[in-house]
Amino acid sequence: MIQVSHLTKYYGDFPAVNDLSFQLPDGHVYGFLGPNGAGKSTTMNIMTGCLSPTEGTVKIGGFDILEQPQQAKKLIGYLPEQPPLYPNETPQEYLTFVGEAKGLRGQALRDDIDRVVSGTGIEQVRHRLIGTLSKGYRQRVGIAQALLGSPQVIILDEPTVGLDPIQIIEIRDFIQELGKTHTVILSSHILSEVQAVCEQVLIISKGKLVAFDAPENLEKLLLSSSGVTFQVEADKAEAEALLAQTEGLSGWEIQENGGVCAVTARLSEGQDAKALCGRLTLAFAAKGLPVIEMRTKKANLEDVFLELTESGGTEAAPSAETKEEEA
Repeated sequence: MIQVSHLTKYYGDFPAVNDLSFQLPDGHVYGFLGPNGAGKSTTMNIMTGCLSPTEGTVKIGGFDILEQPQQAKKLIGYLPEQPPLYPNETPQEYLTFVGEAKGLRGQALRDDIDRVVSGTGIEQVRHRLIGTLSKGYRQRVGIAQALLGSPQVIILDEPTVGLDPIQIIEIRDFIQELGKTHTVILSSHILSEVQAVCEQVLIISKGKLVAFDAPENLEKLLLSSSGVTFQVEADKAEAEALLAQTEGLSGWEIQENGGVCAVTARLSEGQDAKALCGRLTLAFAAKGLPVIEMRTKKANLEDVFLELTESGGTEAAPSAETKEEEA
């Protein structure tokens, strides 16, 4: 488990991370999101022991990253955004060096290299110089070094950068498989990637945690701002009257032109847009007012991300561990 408690990091008078706390139980894939300047990179650097906090603690598997750095770091596999690769070595040579640095020797080292080479799909380039490889293959070599030694916690910063669509799908599948036996933290600005891979998402803004929940639950936060737009053959008064009788709306705008009303309706909190579309269609049809067109916009993770980071967020949802304790 990863435990981050009241983490704070000041640069001069500026709090890059401001009293950040969360817990990540083992065996899940977590997305870590934040706009530029949110404190995401600072937090990751502290979690991996590359940077000291001003206040607060980080524990990896029960070991304090500052007070017990050797024990804590043995549990971490880390892929930075720019993998620290040696261009004049082959992946085989580089992984041998990294494995030995992690304490692997002999057959155990050879077996583990074979495992990560196979898992990341770099078998065909394992004996070519890293400097001659494509960006995608270099990224795979970086992921492979993070997996050596089977660390409990794997932290991946933008792991699919430079990969082609097929490689991205393969790495996503690999990350999901890792999540069954490891704690995986995936930092990415590709929101669709986080939505596809991660079971829980942490969003930080201005150094604070503004959301922590499953992607589908975060989307529900914005259902109230989702909209239904439609055109109906009716005058404005008729449309107003029916909208006023319809439950689940928080407001609407109507523009009338030539006997046709263009309506934009906003949903009340907790309402389902598709269900509301059905009710509206039936209500207008019952009055002999045909609906010409109707559309709904479903909130996605990108909407949530923008809404939470621009507004400063809502009260952060409790961690999965906290939810289990409350239950």
